[in-house]
Amino acid sequence: MSEPGPSGVRHLPGHIAAALAGAGGRTDSAGQPWAGRSLAGEDAVIHNFEDDDGSANPDFVAALSALLAGTGSEEHVVASLVAARVFVPIVATVAEEAAGAGGLVSDKQADMALVTLQAADGRKALPVFTNTKALSEWHPQARPVAVYAARAALSAVAEGADLMVLDPGSLLPFVLRRPAVWSLAQQTAWRPSYADTEVAEVMALGLENHPAVRRLEILPGGGVAAQAADGTAVPGGGAGPELRAVLYLEDGLDAQAVQALVGELHAGWAQNVLFSERVDSIEIKIRRASQ
Repeated sequence: MSEPGPSGVRHLPGHIAAALAGAGGRTDSAGQPWAGRSLAGEDAVIHNFEDDDGSANPDFVAALSALLAGTGSEEHVVASLVAARVFVPIVATVAEEAAGAGGLVSDKQADMALVTLQAADGRKALPVFTNTKALSEWHPQARPVAVYAARAALSAVAEGADLMVLDPGSLLPFVLRRPAVWSLAQQTAWRPSYADTEVAEVMALGLENHPAVRRLEILPGGGVAAQAADGTAVPGGGAGPELRAVLYLEDGLDAQAVQALVGELHAGWAQNVLFSERVDSIEIKIRRASQ
């Protein structure tokens, strides 16, 4: 049985909203807004990091290589981004058109727009690239703007994107889910929900009024793993669900009782602030206590 994570209108926690307001999430590495940018003159500058050759951050490369080798974790990949420079793609869009003589369109004005994607589950995702080569191969017309990954995460929040996708089109596109995006925006350590003891405590407390649940097991969800372009299975970087809750129930419950129990548990967990902030998506599996 699969249940979505907390849904509906999501109000940003105060610390996220404050970080966004104080850091200008819609700006580039120089603090200039992307909206309203032209393609001429000084606005055509790619980025403002001196002596930057456009290559990927070495710590990120090492963390991703370890993940591909099966010796790393998605937690380490996200941690490698805290102080890393990345590139966000922006593209030219027509902002204004003036009608000329004979009804012909003239005087087009080009603005720069931040590129976003729609994930398979319908959520908005911000593509982010660790190097200019990957970005140009993905979208040759996109202009790379260099920012620290934390600022890119703030931009994702500002754009209403729950996901960040690192290097789409590469050997291993790596997905950062909402809790990781929020942690990166604050430059704080992120721990996946399936390894978070505080999340486990919240979920265990939610069982107090449900004696039919004999045991709760928390595991990585089926969506944590990703598949590299060469078919290699990778233990991290997937889009979700990220958390699997296995409920071991007493015998004798019919389908209707099980469905009601799961609904009550999920609703109770989702109302908890800590759970709502740290869990992006959850799948619930049912087992007999005798198993």
